[in-house]
Amino acid sequence: MDLTHFDETGRARMVDVSAKEETDREAVARGKIIMKQETLERIRMGQIAKGDVLAVAQVAGIMGAKQTSQLIPMCHPLAITGAKLSFDFEEPDGISIEARVKVSGKTGVEMEALTAVSIAALTIYDMCKAIDKTMTIQEIYLAEKRGGKSGHFIRG
Repeated sequence: MDLTHFDETGRARMVDVSAKEETDREAVARGKIIMKQETLERIRMGQIAKGDVLAVAQVAGIMGAKQTSQLIPMCHPLAITGAKLSFDFEEPDGISIEARVKVSGKTGVEMEALTAVSIAALTIYDMCKAIDKTMTIQEIYLAEKRGGKSGHFIRG
C-alpha cells in the first residue's frame, strides 16, 4: 500500500478526495491514563478542586475531535455527525477512555477519534496535575473503523 500523503516527488500533500463517494463512516479509538490510586479515588468521589474531571474531559474530547483538521496538517475538515466519549475506572489506578466518532463523508474519522481520546486524557492530566504529576497517558490506538473503500477494520 502506498503512502497517500506524498506526491510523486516525495513532497507532502493533502489527499484529493473529490472523486470519492460519500459514505457513512465511524471510528472507535481507545486509550488510558494511569495515576496514583488516591488520584483515581478523588476523581471517582468528585473531590478534584477544578471540578468534575470526567465531564470536562468528555467535552474537551468532543471539542478535540471537531478541531482535528486544525491540529494535524493533512486532515480534511469534516462535518462530524456524532461524537461520544466514555470512561471506565480500571482498578487499581487507571481510567480507560473510548471515543466513537461518526461522519457521512468522503474520508474517515480515525484521526478525529484518536484526537478525542488524546485530548480527553490530556484534560484529565491537566485537571489533576496539582496532586499527581506521575500520571501516564498510554496505549492510544484505533480499535475499529467502518465505512469507505477499505471497509471494516477491527483491531485484533
